[in-house]
Amino acid sequence: MLAILADERSSGEGEWAVAMRDWQDARIRKVVRRARGAEWRRASALPGITVTGETAVVRVFPPVPLDEVPKDLAKLQVTGTDLEDPEELPAVEGGVPVLWVNPGLTMSTGKTMAQVGHGAHLAWFELSDADRNAWAASDFSLAVRTATLTQWKKLLTSGSPVVQDAGFTEIDPGSFTVVATTGNGS
Repeated sequence: MLAILADERSSGEGEWAVAMRDWQDARIRKVVRRARGAEWRRASALPGITVTGETAVVRVFPPVPLDEVPKDLAKLQVTGTDLEDPEELPAVEGGVPVLWVNPGLTMSTGKTMAQVGHGAHLAWFELSDADRNAWAASDFSLAVRTATLTQWKKLLTSGSPVVQDAGFTEIDPGSFTVVATTGNGS
C-alpha cells in the first residue's frame, strides 16, 4: 500500500493520480487476496507495483471501483492464510511506526491485513514530506502488534490515526480496528 502511495504515478499528473485521488476522497476500501502459480502470473500482468520482502512478495494495484475489479483479481481469495507468531516478537525499534490491532476483535487474516494496510495509509498522511521520504528510504519499515486492553484504551485517546471499519464484512460497523503510531511522537 505504501509503495503505491509513494509512487510518482500516483501523484500530480501520474497515470494513477486520478484513481488515487478519487479513492482517497471516498470511503477507502481495501481488498487483500492471495495468488500462486498461474493466478500470480495473471495478476502480475495487471498494472501495479510488486514489493519483495523477507518472507513474501506482494503486488499492489491502483484502486478501481468495486464493480470494476479485474476478473483475474476478483476471483482470488485470502482464505487459508493463517499467520501465527511462534516466538515472542522483538521489541520495536525507536522511530518505527507501529500498527496496533484491537485486542477485543476477532478478524480473519485477510480482514486483519486489510485493516493494517488502512492503518499504514492513515499513518502516511500524518507525516511530513521529509518523514515520508525517510520512511520510503527504510523500505517502509513498520511493526504490527496486538495491543493489550490497557494499551488499546490509551491508544484510542492518543490522537493517533484510528481505522474505523464500515462493517461491510466480519465486524460491526463503526468498530475501531487499528491505531497507527507513526514513530515520530504520535
